[in-house]
Amino acid sequence: MFVSIIIPTLNEEQYIGSLLDFLSKHQAGDRFEVIVVDGGSSDGTLGIVKERQIHHITASPPSRAHQMNEGAKLAKGDILYFVHADTKLLPTFIDDIQDAVNQGFNSGCYRFKFDSPQNILLHINGFFTRFPFTWCRGGDQTLFITRNAFETLGGFDEHYVIMEDYDLLERIAEAEISFKVLPKSVKVSPRKYQKNSYLKVQLTNLKAMKMYKRGVEPMEIRKFYTEELE
Repeated sequence: MFVSIIIPTLNEEQYIGSLLDFLSKHQAGDRFEVIVVDGGSSDGTLGIVKERQIHHITASPPSRAHQMNEGAKLAKGDILYFVHADTKLLPTFIDDIQDAVNQGFNSGCYRFKFDSPQNILLHINGFFTRFPFTWCRGGDQTLFITRNAFETLGGFDEHYVIMEDYDLLERIAEAEISFKVLPKSVKVSPRKYQKNSYLKVQLTNLKAMKMYKRGVEPMEIRKFYTEELE
């Protein structure tokens, strides 16, 4: 099974190089491809990607749902693996994903922990990602899904300029597509918490989720979210 790793980016010069170097180091044989879909970065992101000769395209306007769908259209893999630029993957990720699919799981994710082991509050956040509830999920955990399942669902709903991951996860559950939370953790950047207080991030996330559940327009949710957090 061939895996297509799709990475949406927008001004990720601080992180994208490390992720691409990691993937290059762990490319054993022809097991996966990497596709970077940029949303129109104004920093050095694309320069870093081009320097490493990674397959990349630009998709505008910037929106993760749109970018990831565009990446999926170019993907050659039987399995699509959506990864955020600031995520630190495990060396075993290809085996983990292929094993899960061989076991009959058509989608899934990892648990996560923040790349800030001294912060007990962030450790608690990461702890809850082991549970099988939608509110414990998120794009930071990465997401793998078979091409057949992704196409059956129609991909990401581009109406969701934010919360696109929750929408897809809910549709995965509604369609009864098998989903596995892998019992290992990827590491994610605590940058949002470094720029804002822990309480402010938690309250903003909670309100955004409530807005989503009430059916508030995604553009309005995104406007609220970007105004609240740096």
